[in-house]
Amino acid sequence: MGSLFRSEEMTLCQLFLQSEAAYACVSELGELGLVQFRDLNPDVNAFQRKFVNEVRRCDEMERKLRYLEKEIRRDGIPMLEIPGEVPEAPQPREMIDLEATFEKLENELREVNQNAEALKRNYLELTELKHILRKTQVFFDEHEGGANTTESMTRALISDDPNRHMGQVQLGFRDKQESLEFLPCFVAGVILRERIPAFERMLWRACRGNVFLRQAEIDTPLEDPSSSDQVYKSVFIIFFQGDQLKTRVKKICEGFRATLYPCPEAPADRREMAMGVMTRIEDLNTVLGQTQDHRHRVLVAAAKNIKNWFVKVRKIKAIYHTLNLFNLDVTQKCLIAECWVPALDMETIQLALRRGTERSGSSVPPILNRMDTSEPPPTYNRTNKFTSAFQHLIYAYGVATYREVNPAPYTIITFPFLFAVMFGDLGHGALMAAFGFWMCYKEKPLQAKRIDSEIWTIFFGGRYIILLMGLFSMYTGIIYNDIFSKSLNIFGSSWVNNYNESTLLTNKDLQLNPDSEDYLQTPYPFGIDPVWQLAEANKIIFMNAYKMKISIIIGVFHMLFGVCLSLWNHLYFKRRISIYVEFVPQIFFLTLLFFYMVLLMFIKWTSYGPTPGHFGDEAYVKTSGFCAPSILITFINMMLFKTDENTRPQCDDTMYAGQIGLQKLFVILALMCVPVMLFGKPYFIRKEQKLRAAQGHQSIEASAENGTAGGAPVPAHDHGDEDITEVFIHQAIHTIEYVLGSVSHTASYLRLWALSLAHAQLAEVAWNMLLRKGLMSPSYEGGIFLYIVFAGWAAISVSILVLMEGLSAFLHTLRLHWVEFQSKFYAGEGYLFMPFSFEIILDSAGQAEE
Repeated sequence: MGSLFRSEEMTLCQLFLQSEAAYACVSELGELGLVQFRDLNPDVNAFQRKFVNEVRRCDEMERKLRYLEKEIRRDGIPMLEIPGEVPEAPQPREMIDLEATFEKLENELREVNQNAEALKRNYLELTELKHILRKTQVFFDEHEGGANTTESMTRALISDDPNRHMGQVQLGFRDKQESLEFLPCFVAGVILRERIPAFERMLWRACRGNVFLRQAEIDTPLEDPSSSDQVYKSVFIIFFQGDQLKTRVKKICEGFRATLYPCPEAPADRREMAMGVMTRIEDLNTVLGQTQDHRHRVLVAAAKNIKNWFVKVRKIKAIYHTLNLFNLDVTQKCLIAECWVPALDMETIQLALRRGTERSGSSVPPILNRMDTSEPPPTYNRTNKFTSAFQHLIYAYGVATYREVNPAPYTIITFPFLFAVMFGDLGHGALMAAFGFWMCYKEKPLQAKRIDSEIWTIFFGGRYIILLMGLFSMYTGIIYNDIFSKSLNIFGSSWVNNYNESTLLTNKDLQLNPDSEDYLQTPYPFGIDPVWQLAEANKIIFMNAYKMKISIIIGVFHMLFGVCLSLWNHLYFKRRISIYVEFVPQIFFLTLLFFYMVLLMFIKWTSYGPTPGHFGDEAYVKTSGFCAPSILITFINMMLFKTDENTRPQCDDTMYAGQIGLQKLFVILALMCVPVMLFGKPYFIRKEQKLRAAQGHQSIEASAENGTAGGAPVPAHDHGDEDITEVFIHQAIHTIEYVLGSVSHTASYLRLWALSLAHAQLAEVAWNMLLRKGLMSPSYEGGIFLYIVFAGWAAISVSILVLMEGLSAFLHTLRLHWVEFQSKFYAGEGYLFMPFSFEIILDSAGQAEE
């Protein structure tokens, strides 16, 4: 749990591996996933490294597997998931067997595909020829059937009207009296259906009307052998006279990619050819079926192992890619590596190296030495499935500087709580919590489905955040006594009704007055009294005052906690001067001004209240709500050293004795903290530099900052060589940011009140405009109307009040944590620990495929 509050202590190690054992040792480290290797050959080209040939072989194997996978997916064959544990990385000698297997499968599949494509092309040609023989026979039969058909064929010239029906379009002759007998030459073929109109026009214009075309659609789609797409084609026959026209017609057919087939003139020859075509088609069908069966068997056999093969090849490739980061010693028998490892896992890594050495059969044990370095180590926070989502919220802002305080454990509580303050509704919170609970309960089945949706991935990754946000929203909903804009009267109201029914129905200006006898002077046991839901006149005023003050109180305590965490950082890194010139003035400034404002709120709540039965009595008026001052006006007057004239002589001028003087002292002390923050650090650094120049040794402050805490190496903060001007500018920026930020950040927490008010009002509008009208509808028609209205109200509640309002509250909560909270202590200038891990590599490869 220590690494949850602060990142793991990291150590830079040097690793010596015998060349024969290097592959097995790196494989064991990849299974472990706790080592980040550094590139010791940054100036060496990727193509000039030692194991580049092995990486290329792996790339080639991956290419072959992708080809097999594409063919398997195209046939819709299910690929078996890896049962049980993921296979280990194979030994280098097994690469040859894998390559031979993949080569054999690829060659066999390509040969089968080529044969199948050739057979399909032959089958397509025979099918087209079959349709040509059938359709041309119909054309000739129509001609022999009578003059009417011939006359209709020779009547119309092609029209330029694009809207004309293009079912059976004929190109006519120059002379209507000519007949088919004077056109002894013809060609027949097949063309794509969508090219027919342009084909007809081109024939007409190129041949000047000296050709006659008949076309008929092929009803069934034909399969394109190269792309396997279904295409629609038409049969055509063109009659013409002379060799010159024959040449033109063939060129036009070639240009439109029409396929021409021989068609005998004699009917007997056509019948004989058709019979031969049918016989060949039947034979081809048999051969095609056998080819497809063989191809299917090959793919089914490959589908059983392809997932395992992918894992093995990717592991081999990752190992050799990592080995390319190593250096060779002068004897060429030893590989040298440098790596970052968590200090707590040194023994585990040593055991993994020992297992790798034993697997390889090497007698020389690996050597793992710790190294001293001034380079800042990577940041590594151990997480589980619950904490990882919150840690990623922090990383989205910036990776923590090495060993600085990690905000994630506190965010686990504060994030859903601040969200719930804005989203507080028992009903809407229950919907969100139910959705989060369902994702957590069905976690493993949902993970196994691998749903390919970016939005779903975001929701599922944050399932525990959604669950907590829903549960906390239910809690704040009970505090607000708000469920779908209605209230629950669980404990019985502390107010009584002293009005008759007619007064309640006709007088819309009635208000809840705590000074009246309507209030029993005993507060509601938990949360807000349900009667406030009915107080239309002053409900908004009461809820605004309550939520606004609560927002400021929560915000000030949140920021104070952030400043206190900065003290933890200073103590850990032994930055003694930073405690005196940064933390102390910061906490004083925030406490003397804004925490004092929070105290004024509590003083007002405890000092002023209802005085039932004594309204107007001078003995009680000073503690009544009549004399309660405005906290905002009081705070503004405090900052301006101003005192307003008391317009209520029966009330005291101040809330307590000595208030004016104490407030002036607080403001003066707070203002004195500003020059301490501004000039303190530059002054001490300048003094330190003079000491170093005079004495010639490292300063006390620098040695403290370069020391270690708890055995962990920390980044150096030696200010000896820094320009004092840059230090002063840096400190001035931070001081201005903190002072002005304290004001703006406090005001920024008012978004808690604003979004809570907006959510409550939207829920009330949805109820009053939809469901309330449905519930008030009389008779059986009202039931039907309520059914329709409820569907609309439910849709609006889920889509707008839960999803959109939830997203809005989530983003505002994120901003409060990133800007208002983390800016007080979190630098976020580190870089993430990226270990060599097969699990991470395989997961990223799987996501890339999806």
